[in-house]
Amino acid sequence: MTETVEKTATGAILYDKSVINRISEDRFSAQGWPHSEVLTGQLRSGGRGNTMFVGNVPRQFVLRHYVRGGMVGKLVNDSYVYSGEDATRSFREWRMLAKMVDSGLRVPRPAAARYVRRGTTYTADIITVRIPNVVPLSQYIAQPRDDEFWFALGNAIHEFHRVGVFHADMNAYNLQIDNRSRLWMLDFDKGRLRQPGTWQQKTLDRLHRSLHKVKDLDSRLHYTSLNWNMLLEGYFNASRSA
Repeated sequence: MTETVEKTATGAILYDKSVINRISEDRFSAQGWPHSEVLTGQLRSGGRGNTMFVGNVPRQFVLRHYVRGGMVGKLVNDSYVYSGEDATRSFREWRMLAKMVDSGLRVPRPAAARYVRRGTTYTADIITVRIPNVVPLSQYIAQPRDDEFWFALGNAIHEFHRVGVFHADMNAYNLQIDNRSRLWMLDFDKGRLRQPGTWQQKTLDRLHRSLHKVKDLDSRLHYTSLNWNMLLEGYFNASRSA
C-alpha cells in the first residue's frame, strides 16, 4: 500500500489513492456520501454509535469517529492530547492496518484517516473498506459450530500473534467471521506490533471473558467450555507448528 498525506487548515488527511483517489474533509461525515447507515447490532455489538457504513455497493466503506470509553469517556467524549501527527490514533491505526494488509492478514483495508487539531487536543476519524459477508463472533454462534470451527479459530488467532499483532480489545464483537467461516479482526485502535510476550495470553483471557459475557446476555448462544478448550487446542497446535 502507498500513502499520501494532505495538510488541512486544522490538521491532515492520510489516504491511499488506489482506494480513494480523491479525498476531502466532507468524506469524514455522513453528509459527504450519497448513502450512510449507522452501524447497529445485537448484544451490544454496534459499538458506541460512532461507526457507520458509507458509500454504495459494490464498494462500501466503514467510517468511524474515535470516542473514548470507560470512566474517562464520561468526562471527555472524543478529544485526545496532541503529541504529533504520527502519534494520532487515526494515523497509527491506518498504518498498522496497512502493514497487516501487506502481510496478508485478514483485516479491513485502510482507505483514509484524519485528525482535526484544536489547540493542544485533537479529534480523529478513520475510513476502511467494508468487509463483505461478515458477522461478529457473538452473532455467528447463534447457531451451533463444530469442533473444526473452534480449532480453526484458535489457529487463526495464533496467526496474528505469531507476527506480533497485539489487539487491545480482542472480544466477541471485534472478531468477525465471514461466509467461509474465516476469521477477520476489526478495530485496532490502541493496537500495536510487538515482540512475543505475556500480552498474548492476556488477549486470549480478554476473549474468554467476552465469550462468557455474551453467553450471559443470551443463554441461547452456542458456547461452552468445550468450545473454548478446542479453540486453545487450535491456538497451541499452531504455536507448536510455527
